[in-house]
Amino acid sequence: MEAGLPAEPHLQRSDTPRPKVGIVHLGPGAFFRAFNAPFTAEAMEKSGGDWGILTVSLRSSDIREKLKPQGCAYTAVKLAPDGAEYTVVEVIDDVLVAPENPEAVLTAMADPQVKIVSTTITEKGYCHNPATGALLMDHPDIVHDLSHPEAPRSAIGYIVHALNRRRLAGHAPFTLMPCDNLPNNGPLTRSVILDFARALDPELAEWITDNGRFPATMVDRITPATTPVDIASLATAQGYIDNACVMHEPFRQWVIEDDFVNGDRPDWGGVGAQLVNDVEAFELMKLRCLNGTHSTLAYLGYLAGYETIADTVADPAFANLINALWKNEITPTVPEPEGEDLLAYCAALLERYQNPAIRHRTWQIAMDGSQKLPQRLLGTVVDNLAAGRGIPGLALGVAGWMRYVGGVDEKGAAIEVKDPLADQLRAAYDSSDDPEEKVLALLAIKEVFAPELAGNPVFRNAVTDAFMRLSHDGARATVQGFS
Repeated sequence: MEAGLPAEPHLQRSDTPRPKVGIVHLGPGAFFRAFNAPFTAEAMEKSGGDWGILTVSLRSSDIREKLKPQGCAYTAVKLAPDGAEYTVVEVIDDVLVAPENPEAVLTAMADPQVKIVSTTITEKGYCHNPATGALLMDHPDIVHDLSHPEAPRSAIGYIVHALNRRRLAGHAPFTLMPCDNLPNNGPLTRSVILDFARALDPELAEWITDNGRFPATMVDRITPATTPVDIASLATAQGYIDNACVMHEPFRQWVIEDDFVNGDRPDWGGVGAQLVNDVEAFELMKLRCLNGTHSTLAYLGYLAGYETIADTVADPAFANLINALWKNEITPTVPEPEGEDLLAYCAALLERYQNPAIRHRTWQIAMDGSQKLPQRLLGTVVDNLAAGRGIPGLALGVAGWMRYVGGVDEKGAAIEVKDPLADQLRAAYDSSDDPEEKVLALLAIKEVFAPELAGNPVFRNAVTDAFMRLSHDGARATVQGFS
C-alpha cells in the first residue's frame, strides 16, 4: 500500500468473461485509459464483438505493475464541477512491456485476429521531423530497428516488422489508427511507415500501399496526470485502491475517418464517435483552437506562477488573451467543420479550461514543446502571415515557449524542461546574453522552425518584441498589457 492511503482492498476485475483481443494499442497512458478504452468498452456493450485490447508499453513497466494486480481493470473518474462519477473499465486483456519481450509484441500484432493497431505515443513517438513530417532516418531507434527486425525499439519499427510478418504469412494487414495530436495524423503515419518499409523492403512498401489503411482521427478529452491525492480520494469515495485510475473531464469528442481494412472496427459510432469521410477540418479546429491556446497558456501561465490551466484562466488577463487569439488570429485560419460552430466551440473551450475540478498542470502541457509547436502554433502563424494578418498573440505564445525552454523561471528557479531537444534548446538559449540573439539562436533550430518561417522578418520581429517584453516585464505583466 502506498504511503498515506487508507487500508481498503485493491480494485479487482469482475468475473465477466474477457473478450478476445481485436486491438493492440501502443502507449497505454492516461489519455488512452480515459478515452480510447472506455469508448471501446461502451461499443462492445452496445453492439458486441471481440474488441478486447492488448496494450503495449514501449518503454516503462510502470503501468503494467499498476494494472496487472487488478486484472487490468481500472477506474475512469469523470471530474465535473458538481462532483465526480466513477466507471470501472474492463476492456484491457493484458499489458506487455516491449523491451522485456519484443517477440511477444510482434507475435501479438501479427495475429490475424488483431484487426486494429492504435497509437497514443505522443508526437515524438513517430520519429519524424515536426517541421517537415519526414521520418528521421538517422534517428537512433530507426537505425536500430532497420537492422533488428526481431527486437525493435520504436513504434514505427514494431508496426512495420509486424506488417511484414503478416504479409509473409498471407494475412491481411491490420488497420493502423493513430490517436495523437498531429495534423493529418493518418497520412503522416502512413508516410513514415512507408518511408521505413521502403528502406527495409520495397516489396513490403508496395504491399502496404496497396492493402494498408491509416484512418485519420481527432481526439479530445482533457486528462490531467493522476496524483496520489486523486488515488486517495477514489479510495475514500469507492472503498478500494486503484493505482491505475485516471481523471478526465466530462467532455469527449472522437472524429474518425471511416477507412478500415475490410471495414472491421468496433461500433464506436454507436456510442458517440463521429465517423466521417474527412477528418482534416475537425483536426485543424482542435489543434489550433484547443491545443494552440492550451500550449500558450501552459508556457505563459507557468512563467506567471500558475500551476494549472484553471488557475491561469481565472486571471482575466489570460482569459482575454485567448479570447483575442481565437477571434483575431486562430479562427480566421480554420475552415468551419460540418455541423460545428467555431465561436460556440471556443466558448465551450473556455468553460472547459475553467472547470475547477480539472487540475491540468501547466508543466504537464508544456512537455515536448519542440514537437508540438509546429502543429499547434506555427502553422497558424504561417497562414496569418500569408493573409497579411497580424500575429501578436501567436508571437507571444512562441516567445513564452522560448522563455520556458531557457530552463529558469522568473524567480531564478530551475524549470524541469521535458523535451527531446532540451539540451539543444538550452544551449541555443544560453548562447548569448542578448535577448535578440537568443531568439535568433532558437529560430535557427530547423527541427522546430522551417527556414522560410524563421527568416520571415515580420515573424522574427514579432517574436523578438514579445520575448523582450517577457524578459523585461515578466509573463503576467506582459499578458496584462496585451491588446
